[in-house]
Amino acid sequence: MITPPLVMAAAVGLVLGALIGFVIARNRERARYELEKSKGQDEATRILKRAEREAENARKAGELAGREEGFRLREAWEKEESRRREEIERAERRAEERSDALDRQFDRLNTREEELDRRAEEITALEGGLARKVEHAEAQGAEARRRLEQLAGMSQDQARAELVAALEDAARADAANSLREIKESAQREAEREAKKITALAIQRMAADLTAETTVSVVQLPSDDMKGRIIGREGRNIRSFEQATGVDVIIDDTPEAVVLSAFDPVRRETARIALERLVEDGRIHPGRIEEMVEKAAGEVETAMVDAAEEILYELGLHNIHPEIVKTLGRLRFRTSYGQNQLQHAREVALLAGSMAAEMGLDVQGTKRAAILHDVGKGMTHEHEGTHVELGYRLCKKHGETPLVLNAIKAHHDEEPHFFPETFLVTAADAISGSRPGARREMFDGYVKRLEKLEELAMEQEGVSRCFAIQAGRELRVMVEPDRVGDGQMAQISETVARRIESELQYPGQIKVVVVRETRAVDFAR
Repeated sequence: MITPPLVMAAAVGLVLGALIGFVIARNRERARYELEKSKGQDEATRILKRAEREAENARKAGELAGREEGFRLREAWEKEESRRREEIERAERRAEERSDALDRQFDRLNTREEELDRRAEEITALEGGLARKVEHAEAQGAEARRRLEQLAGMSQDQARAELVAALEDAARADAANSLREIKESAQREAEREAKKITALAIQRMAADLTAETTVSVVQLPSDDMKGRIIGREGRNIRSFEQATGVDVIIDDTPEAVVLSAFDPVRRETARIALERLVEDGRIHPGRIEEMVEKAAGEVETAMVDAAEEILYELGLHNIHPEIVKTLGRLRFRTSYGQNQLQHAREVALLAGSMAAEMGLDVQGTKRAAILHDVGKGMTHEHEGTHVELGYRLCKKHGETPLVLNAIKAHHDEEPHFFPETFLVTAADAISGSRPGARREMFDGYVKRLEKLEELAMEQEGVSRCFAIQAGRELRVMVEPDRVGDGQMAQISETVARRIESELQYPGQIKVVVVRETRAVDFAR
């Protein structure tokens, strides 16, 4: 059994042993630290010395580089200084040269000034001599004018006025001749091109002659049929005339009845209805009304078919049915004996051909041409001119501005806004004035000739005038004592413009002014 003192001693021994081990370990650590510290100090010393050597080397290199940079800057400065010195020397030389040039120029100016002074003195002397010569010349001129006035029997102002009047007449005559030559040249060129285009258009179209008519003749199988047409106490003929609006003329013409009416549609309806009644043989008021109604439907269909056929021939589409229907009515409408549907077709073909030659809108021109007189199909049923009616109809159904302008412009109710409308107007004149197209009334023809001569006679200095070549040319005779050569062109121009503004005529009218030249002398 271990006693307490032994335990205590063992514990003390353990504590002392631990303390001694700690002290020994600490001493060893301190010795190692001291050794490492010594090594570090040596290393730091070596590094410091190496850094000092490198710093010394860098200082020496910097000093060397600074010396080299200083040498380089000094060389550059010396070169710049040399260059500037050379420039200054050149500038000084230029200044000296310029100064020498200015001195020479100043000397020349002094010399010139002396020359100018000398010439000024000479001019002054010449002016004095010239003034004396002018005075002498004026005196001689005055004396010459006085002698001329004595010889001529008129004053200087009178002679000047007469000379100015003569010069004015000569200038006016020259101007009128020049104007006439220019107009004639331009007109020749324009007429040549217009004739070429018009001739090409006309050559491509053939048209039949037309004749004016207001009656239709219905052939009968026998004269006995006339009595059946008249009916008991004339009830059949009265019923027929009331239903158709046509006068039935039954005279001594064998086997024929004449239907008379200004409305061609009604006349055609009556002709078809009467032929059907004659074929059927049953003629009484009820049957008459039935046949007239059927005939009216057939005529309406025929008109639309005729219009559509022409539109198809011209290649025109998308025209409103109401316009087509009105256009078809022109099949039975005539003007001075010319069928208006065929007239519209002719105008469309002519205008289309001319538009093709001139590079314009061919289809638009044809459309405007075929519809330019469409209002004539409404004049029997509505109030107003065919221009107004056609314009309202086409505008209502959305036709183009070209068509609307052609309708109004071809009767000069508004200006031509498109080049194509000029062609429509020209084609309308060609179709209406071609030989055989229309049969003009004699009274209207005579009145037109009288109006032509009347317009010419109203001009001052006109003695006589004659309308020749069926009104295509107007010969105007002037009094030679009152009208000079320069005034002839003015008279022809004035008469031509008045004819254009006051008369309506197909084609063109040539105005020729004739002045007789007289040379008179006396033997004494």
